[in-house]
Amino acid sequence: MTAPLDPRTAEPQTRFVRKDLPHDSAAKHVAGTATYIDDVVEPVGTLHIAPGWARKSVRGKILRLDLNAVKAYPGVVEVLTAESIRGTNDCSSAFGDDPVLASDEVLFYGQVIFAVVAETRDAARKAAQQAVIEVEPITPIITAEDAVAADITVLPDYQFRRGSPETGMTAAERRLSGVMHIGGQEHFYLEGQIAMAVPQEDGGMFVYSSTQHPTEIQHTVAKVLGVPDALVTAEVRRMGGGFGGKESQANQWASLAALAAQVTCKPCKMRLDRDDDMIMTGKRHDFRVEWEIGHDSAGRIRAVEINFLGRCGYSADLSLGINDRTMFHADSSYFYPDAAIRSRRLKTDTCSNTAFRGFGGPQGMLAAERMIDAIAISLGMDPLEVRKLNFYDGERNLTPYGMPVEEFETLHELIQQLEASSDYWARRDAVRAFNAENAVLKKGLALTPVKFGISFTLKHLNQAGALVHLYTDGSIHLNHGGTEMGQGLYQKVAQVVADEFGVTMDKVRITATNTSKVPNTAPTAASSGTDLNAMAARNAASEIKSRLIAFLCEQHGCGAEAIHFGDNKVLVGDKSFSLGEIAKQAHMARIQMSHAGFYATPGITWDRESATGRPFFYFAYGGACSEVTIDTMTGEMTVDRVDILHDVGHSLNPAIDLGQIEGGFVQGMGWLTTEELVWDEHGRLRTHAPSTYKIPTASDVPEDFRVKLYESRGNPAETIYRSKAVGEPPLMLANSVFCAINDAVASLKPGVVPELNAPATPEAIMSAVHKIKRAPAARHGEPETS
Repeated sequence: MTAPLDPRTAEPQTRFVRKDLPHDSAAKHVAGTATYIDDVVEPVGTLHIAPGWARKSVRGKILRLDLNAVKAYPGVVEVLTAESIRGTNDCSSAFGDDPVLASDEVLFYGQVIFAVVAETRDAARKAAQQAVIEVEPITPIITAEDAVAADITVLPDYQFRRGSPETGMTAAERRLSGVMHIGGQEHFYLEGQIAMAVPQEDGGMFVYSSTQHPTEIQHTVAKVLGVPDALVTAEVRRMGGGFGGKESQANQWASLAALAAQVTCKPCKMRLDRDDDMIMTGKRHDFRVEWEIGHDSAGRIRAVEINFLGRCGYSADLSLGINDRTMFHADSSYFYPDAAIRSRRLKTDTCSNTAFRGFGGPQGMLAAERMIDAIAISLGMDPLEVRKLNFYDGERNLTPYGMPVEEFETLHELIQQLEASSDYWARRDAVRAFNAENAVLKKGLALTPVKFGISFTLKHLNQAGALVHLYTDGSIHLNHGGTEMGQGLYQKVAQVVADEFGVTMDKVRITATNTSKVPNTAPTAASSGTDLNAMAARNAASEIKSRLIAFLCEQHGCGAEAIHFGDNKVLVGDKSFSLGEIAKQAHMARIQMSHAGFYATPGITWDRESATGRPFFYFAYGGACSEVTIDTMTGEMTVDRVDILHDVGHSLNPAIDLGQIEGGFVQGMGWLTTEELVWDEHGRLRTHAPSTYKIPTASDVPEDFRVKLYESRGNPAETIYRSKAVGEPPLMLANSVFCAINDAVASLKPGVVPELNAPATPEAIMSAVHKIKRAPAARHGEPETS
């Protein structure tokens, strides 16, 4: 017996997949009973760790480190320094340039020099402040401009080229150029960086870590302790948010917890204070973007040249992939006939910037939208007209890095539907009328697209494993390499496994991600968590199920078509059994009911050396229309209305996907409007607490907020149930808010491109307003250069 087909998808009907099921931990989150690392019952004798750093000093050589008062402080058990490390003093992802503990010099303000291990967390923190540290100061390199002047980078420069951008630029009817600054962003996860290490026999170590990459924790801890990977087990059940900030940044704190446990032979826990967390850990990369674009009088792009000057911090961290992804998304949704896209990965004396939702893609797309807006403003056209004119299509569908955009029809249809449902053109007329009648308040409107590539651009990361056990009572144990940070990954994978076995959700036991169960995993990042892990889990469940079917066929003398799994039962012809009964029979017949499933994304062929191939399995699409009002006397801004239409293919769980879209948009809106990072001239982060760093709150969510899923025909790529990734792409929907603010400022002097930088804080808006008021009026036929 086979399941009937779903008339909408022409695929077998599912009972749990594509249903609005609640997050598996939703009730626990609301009740406060969800267990995070700080809720795990501490073993008797657990010690606590606090970082020690030069609070009064910045970049420079360490001249004196006196820890006598620290060691003498009541409750202190041990003080760790670089000399305490038996293995390698490095917690980097790849390049060996991230010391766990600084030894000879302080490379940035907030770098950890020592760690205090004490009986209580309070004692450890107070003791850490007793250190006497003298540093010979060096004038720090803080900004991208400083790093360019010093000609210092963390990685070699890189570029994509297509055609002859120099010739194309010369041949273009019109040319525009400008400089744009795009700010970084603090992750501000609810649960800060935390780890607890428990010594095991024979030198082993069990590490609880709030991490998106348990395998990297395992590898890094083993490297620091000087033991084989097999002696280290890393586990994470859930994180209180990650957003990329726990992909590589969790390594240092897990290493320190494990090092303390190794030295003291006792369980040790390290939980960073919020201020320390913000000062010591990396942010989203900020960029100086230098751009030039050539186009014709109709607004069609002829050639593009972009230089992305990325501020990476003191070490490479994940800057290779992040800056590459910025370049991959510098086209946004637009075809560039001739293009040169270049990147410099600049070294600065600040914390090492790291992964953040979108992984560099948002910065590249925002730069593209700035160029589109500049064309529209200089020509007196509506920006949406220019956007649609330059969309990828059937003839112009090759990206600057050589990958074809096969699913361009989805982009066209989605934007066309959003254009109609948001009533864009009538609202454009209303905005124009409002601005004509109001001297101080100005409205802006923008509809921007999203085209985001899904896959890790490092090919070997596009793989996943899952472990599934079927027990003799019909219950199922599920484990996989993905981590849960609130995004609903565990729930989606469980839905897939439940459907595969035909059981209700209560029969599937979701268990913590653990490196001793599923080895060598990729990080939960690049929006690929569900694509990879759900497919691996389905493969595991399908293999067990196929063994049961073969056993039943032999036992009952029937074909596989006579067997159907559903409603916690197995139908064999006209006979009905519970899944538990079948599992028990299979066990008695010595049938294996456990399988380690595996999945590797097909078709990924990117070769970075030659800059050729296919870096992405597919693209996710979306669109957002935002309307804002700015006050040209104060710079204050309100988001009046937002319409979103987003493509998730055939959604595995529409309720969870809608939540991801809404949350991603608001987080992106914060990045582009309120979240400003400030370092002083000495290299000290000044925005290191909620009092000085402003994330969006509930009151910042647009009052009129309309979010819908695009009615997709399904992902053309063979993904799990033809779904599409949803983690990162929605963040870039917030580009519409920034472009709407730019539109409002541009209304002050038609034809003049505003000099608006991101984030568009009230100060940034006022700066752009003052500059545009002082700028000479654009003369017809002579475009302004931003």
